[in-house]
Amino acid sequence: MTKIILVRHGQTIWNKLGKYQGQADVELSDAGKRQAELLGENFPINHIDVVFASPLKRARETAEAVARKFNLPVVTCEEFREINFGDWEGLTYDEIHQKWPQEHDMLFQSPDQLTCPNGESFAEVQKRAAGKMLEIIKEYDEKVVVITAHGGVIRTMLCHALGMPLKNMWHIKQDNTALNIVSAYEEGMTVELMNSTVHLMNNDFGCHDNWRRKK
Repeated sequence: MTKIILVRHGQTIWNKLGKYQGQADVELSDAGKRQAELLGENFPINHIDVVFASPLKRARETAEAVARKFNLPVVTCEEFREINFGDWEGLTYDEIHQKWPQEHDMLFQSPDQLTCPNGESFAEVQKRAAGKMLEIIKEYDEKVVVITAHGGVIRTMLCHALGMPLKNMWHIKQDNTALNIVSAYEEGMTVELMNSTVHLMNNDFGCHDNWRRKK
């Protein structure tokens, strides 16, 4: 059995502004850095063997806060980058919806069918991210592995682990520095924990997925 700990990065300035980040290399905000510190200080697992991360700064810096506690290096993997939002990167919900209303509606109604203008589809993201996760599971049998990535990427990986259709990915919430635990057996995967932010308890931090549609 391999235990996979999926961690979303801390808050960035663009999270607060509601801008679509995608593969733009946006750094953590001061609040995000504090979230990462709290994650490292209060990490709920006593032993881990390896730490992987998206190479984007916000994920890598969050991973480093965890890795420091266990005196481990951070191994970056291109497969764990956030979705490429293409023409939408750096724009807000309203700016995108004004110019691409139909495509933008598809992002939330049919994410499994959308390809972002001059960008990627979530199906492509799931193929690369879940595929890499499966490689890691085979290579690190009986180990505890941390993968620090992004909200969209982690949702696609959890959909894979749950055997859940990708079109339902937005049913899964992922707060900043949220922690998820997946146990992988020969028979398949079991999701043991989702969207835990106990490490932020008594601190005033929110999700900051403000680019998502508000209902």
